[in-house]
Amino acid sequence: MPTVWVLGAGQLGAMLKQAAYPLALRVEPVEPESEQLPAIKDGDIITVEREQWPDTAVTRHMSQQSGFMNADIFGKIADRFHQKTMLDTLGINTAPWRSVEVDTQAKSLHAALGPDVLLKRREGGYDGKGQFWLYQDKGLDVPSDWLGTGIAEKKIPFNEELSLVGARDKDGNKVFYPLTLNLHRNGILMASVAPLARVDHLQGKAESMLGKIMDAADYIGVMAMECFRVGEELIVNELAPRVHNSGHWTQAGACVSQFEMHLRAVSGLPIKAPEVRGQSVMINVIGVERETNWLKIPSTQCYWYGKDVRPGRKLGHININHPKKSAVQTALNELRNLLPENYGDVFDWVKEELSSL
Repeated sequence: MPTVWVLGAGQLGAMLKQAAYPLALRVEPVEPESEQLPAIKDGDIITVEREQWPDTAVTRHMSQQSGFMNADIFGKIADRFHQKTMLDTLGINTAPWRSVEVDTQAKSLHAALGPDVLLKRREGGYDGKGQFWLYQDKGLDVPSDWLGTGIAEKKIPFNEELSLVGARDKDGNKVFYPLTLNLHRNGILMASVAPLARVDHLQGKAESMLGKIMDAADYIGVMAMECFRVGEELIVNELAPRVHNSGHWTQAGACVSQFEMHLRAVSGLPIKAPEVRGQSVMINVIGVERETNWLKIPSTQCYWYGKDVRPGRKLGHININHPKKSAVQTALNELRNLLPENYGDVFDWVKEELSSL
């Protein structure tokens, strides 16, 4: 079997490496700033755990390899201008937007997009970073450091945030996980719930949208599509050509996790429809010291990323899965007592969603 090299050595790379063992694959995450070039051989595969990376000797070396999967798509996805242009070309719903040029003024953006306009950096920015709200009633103009570096989006009054994780192989076969309901705070994903029966009727529409994107890009591997639900419509917010935080629940809740599915697809192994196992909830651990008592809670899997603790930093996640919703709720009640008070509204949100199933 070939070696699968992963550009990026964070938690996603580590979880890909863990998922590789049952497949008899060798996965080697590579730090982009490493001083040593990876010894890539003919037939080896290069994939990524993030869509942006610095220009270093390692990234140049890896991106020039013939086994670098989806090489043509990363620039389009990483740059929000190209991502939005691609969605428009494919006729897929996304928030109305404009490019922020060097001479763009707030007046023109408000005329085109309304009183509340969100500026986003063309590249970089995640977990709420790289964004700036331009409110007409505050009389703000476009900050000088945003000119020529961003896009502007119309504010979408959405009902909720959903994501879809799918995979495509080299022959164009596609499989999808159930739509996942997500809760964000300050742009950071706090919790996910899947599956959710009340959005089942949107599954086909979401699959058609993501499938069209993956086919147009001739994409191989796992891709995530984050959407706003507005009534019965889905509006694409962001695309991620990689495994994604909102798909972490699949580690406990599906017969094939998103990490294994990605490795199957890029290495040419068969992909299959992921059988869902019971009810799943994922809680992100943000800026919180590790608590070993999390490990005692039934129906849970705990993942700790080994990072230094800092406010607002993703440090781990906890998957809860069980065929009975009552068992999931019991686990949530125990976990609630072991996380800080600021998680109270997160658990309230999850409890409300589970009660509506």
